[in-house]
Amino acid sequence: MKQIVVLSGKGGTGKTSIAASLAHLASRTASIVLTDADVDASNLELVLTPDRFVEHEFVGGQGAFVDRDLCIGCDTCRQVCRFDAVLVEEGVYRVDDTGCEGCAACFYQCPADAIEMRDRTSGLWFRSETPYGTLFHAHLFAGQENSGKLVSVVKQNALVWSVEQRTEYMIVDGPPGIGCPVIAACAGAQLAVLVVEPTVSGIHDLGRVLATTDHFQIPAAVIINKCDVNAARTDEIAAYCAEHELPLVGRIPFDTVVTEAMLAAQPVTAYSEGPIARELAEVWSALA
Repeated sequence: MKQIVVLSGKGGTGKTSIAASLAHLASRTASIVLTDADVDASNLELVLTPDRFVEHEFVGGQGAFVDRDLCIGCDTCRQVCRFDAVLVEEGVYRVDDTGCEGCAACFYQCPADAIEMRDRTSGLWFRSETPYGTLFHAHLFAGQENSGKLVSVVKQNALVWSVEQRTEYMIVDGPPGIGCPVIAACAGAQLAVLVVEPTVSGIHDLGRVLATTDHFQIPAAVIINKCDVNAARTDEIAAYCAEHELPLVGRIPFDTVVTEAMLAAQPVTAYSEGPIARELAEVWSALA
């Protein structure tokens, strides 16, 4: 099973649209499993219109809870909390869930053992079916952390499914940037597809994500999206790829058909047979 992760140095480069198109193209001749590793802003399901079959809670950590029957009102918990999450209302102590970081300082310092650490549900993860293959994806609740951990949970379940079903490809729509979720999305990948736009910060964004894939020794290839919007910047990125011996596997032109396809909830390669679809077909031929 070949695992391909689609990444970008920043959000909004068209990464998800390209990942959806690669999934559509791959499914024509091979068995695939899909993973949306952008759990903070999961969008792949908007393009693939999946039917959800399995839903699981994700426990990202623990939070403190004050047992009012045991609390003696000594104020120790409030004093040791670095996040100002312990609130006192009319002499009654409680912990604000949105402010608590789960550090357990109050739990260890409470002289009355009135504080309990409880598992906290931070999100949900799903197994769904799309027209192109099984999709594993997730939703991290607002204000919750441990998105890297949730990405790992999603990917691990996708990997187990892929082994059981003997799929030929896993296509991962990765999160933007270079943080922990990106590192988790890259785990086990045999190829990283880096999507970049010809903007002022394009080469800088490409360099950031390339440094990440290089660190984990993952071979990378580059796609320039909206390449005709700024020809000079496109040439700069192409020169950068040549200098760093990066395969430049695609130059995708700007076309409003991409927006039309998104509104129709379809990959652009399924919606249209125009220039973008043909270019993406060549991209997949180079990657497969």
